[in-house]
Amino acid sequence: MDIVNEIEKQSKVIDFYLMEIMKKRDDFNKIIFDAMEYSLFTGGKRLRPIMTLKTYSMFDDDLLKVMPFAIAIEMIHTYSLIHDDLPCMDNDDFRRGKPTNHKVYGEAMAVLAGDGLLNLAFETMSEHIYKNSKTELYFRRNIRAMKEISTYSGTSGMIGGQIMDLMSSFNNMDEEKLFYMYRSKTAALIQASIVSGAIIGGADSEDIRALRDFGLYLGLAYQIQDDLLDESQDEYINKFTYLRFHSIEEAEEKVADLSQDAINSLRSLKNRDIGFLKELTGYLIKRDV
Repeated sequence: MDIVNEIEKQSKVIDFYLMEIMKKRDDFNKIIFDAMEYSLFTGGKRLRPIMTLKTYSMFDDDLLKVMPFAIAIEMIHTYSLIHDDLPCMDNDDFRRGKPTNHKVYGEAMAVLAGDGLLNLAFETMSEHIYKNSKTELYFRRNIRAMKEISTYSGTSGMIGGQIMDLMSSFNNMDEEKLFYMYRSKTAALIQASIVSGAIIGGADSEDIRALRDFGLYLGLAYQIQDDLLDESQDEYINKFTYLRFHSIEEAEEKVADLSQDAINSLRSLKNRDIGFLKELTGYLIKRDV
């Protein structure tokens, strides 16, 4: 499999459905949609929604059943980036080579753009559930998937990780707290992406558990690889990362070990095509951007 071409192909599919959702506007709310679109279409690889689609495809082939959840996850991811960049958070001026949302639209509008994307994500999922859950089985799967997404993106997940990031200091941060932050801030939404796709596809409890573990290990490996890629920048701004506690060589070894743990988690999946997830794992730990 050519993983790069496959990601590009799936990314275009995700973009199409995101654009369809963003057409729902009027003259009075145009500015907020402009601000939301600005961050939503800044060149992201759409990795999380692609994980949702590909995991779902291991169990079912009707992608329209899962697409609203996939694009909702991308909205949630984008909202988190807008808010992370704010002066009261990480205070970043650029994201993916472009001025951050608050630098273009102002802080107040950036806050509202993030809020708008988060709410639109749940509008998108709930509207799909209301209109398309023809049986109790599909209703329960859809509701359970939305619950997974809300939990992993909430105070017990992504927001909890951001809180740890904000509260951390040289005096109270240790490796245990760092891994809690990584699990919550980075791995959680990856787990949500994978697990929600499996649930909607009809995976059984054993498969869901294996995929949940896969998402955790992949998310941790992804974050430590980020630490390696951003080493010089993070050292310049005195940021806490895995490299505060370990050498570059030890970090590289940890990425390799976590990636192998992720792949090992997939081995309990019987008669499922795990090729994409294995290829994705290798791609993410070897990336240089």
